[in-house]
Amino acid sequence: MSAALKGLRRTLRISGAFLSTSPKVFMAYSIWFWMEIIVTVFSMVIFLYFWRAIYASSGQATLSGLSLNQTLNYIILARVIGPALENRMIFNFGYYIREGLIAIEMLRPVDFQFRNYIEMLGLMFMSLLTKVPLILIAVLFFGLQLPTSAAAWAAFVIAMLLGHAVLFLFDWLYACLAFYSTETWGLGVVREAVALLFSGGLLPLVMLPGWLQAIASGLPFAQGLYVPIALLSGILPPEAAPRLWLVQLAWIAGLLLASRLLFSVSVRKVTVQGG
Repeated sequence: MSAALKGLRRTLRISGAFLSTSPKVFMAYSIWFWMEIIVTVFSMVIFLYFWRAIYASSGQATLSGLSLNQTLNYIILARVIGPALENRMIFNFGYYIREGLIAIEMLRPVDFQFRNYIEMLGLMFMSLLTKVPLILIAVLFFGLQLPTSAAAWAAFVIAMLLGHAVLFLFDWLYACLAFYSTETWGLGVVREAVALLFSGGLLPLVMLPGWLQAIASGLPFAQGLYVPIALLSGILPPEAAPRLWLVQLAWIAGLLLASRLLFSVSVRKVTVQGG
C-alpha cells in the first residue's frame, strides 16, 4: 500500500472519529433543540406578517425585483437554515486560551485547524438534521415552497459546503484576535452583529441600497448564507451556480493562506488575565 493511500485512510479515519462526536454534543443539550423550534416558529410568524404588511403598504407586486412569495421563501429558509451555517470560533479560542488548553490542543497529532473544521462540519450536518421538523412546519403552515429541480438542490448543497468553509476560515482568522485580548465576548458580539446584516440574515441582499450591497460583496458573510439560501429559494437560478462556486473557491484559497499565516504569528503571543 502506497504512503499516499495510507495517509488518506488515516485522514478519513481521524475525520470520522471527530464527526462521530457531533451527535453526542446534540444529545447532551437536547433541551436546546426544543427551545430552538419554539423560538424559530415564533420568529417565522412575526416575519410572515411583517413582510405581508410591507408588500401590502407598498402597493407593488415586487420589491427590488422579488415577489412576496420569493421574499418569504428566502426569509423562512434564512431563519431555519441560517443558524446551522454559523460557528463560534472566537468563543472557542477564548475558552482554549482562558483555560490554558491551547498548548494541549496543538500538541495533538492532528492539524489543529483541520480538526476544528471537521468538528464544525459535523455540527453543521447535525444542526441541519434537527431542522427537518422546522422545514415541515414551514411547508405545511407557512407556505414555504421548496424547489423540485435536482439542479437547484445540487447548487444549494455545493454552495452551502463551500460557504461553510469560507465562514470557518474567516472566523478562524478573526478568532486569532483572541490571542491579543483578555475577553472575547465583545469580539463575538461585534462579529455576529455585522454578519447579521451583511450575510443576508435579515433580508435578501438585493433589497439593500447599492452601496451596502457593494460592502456586502467585499465581505465573506454572504458566501456562507445569502448565496446558498438564494439558490434554494429561487432568487438565484441554478445556472448561476458555477460562477458563484468559483467566487467561493477564491475566498477559500485566500482565507486559507491568510488564516494559516496569521495563526502561526498570533499563537506566539497569548494574553490572559494576570499577564
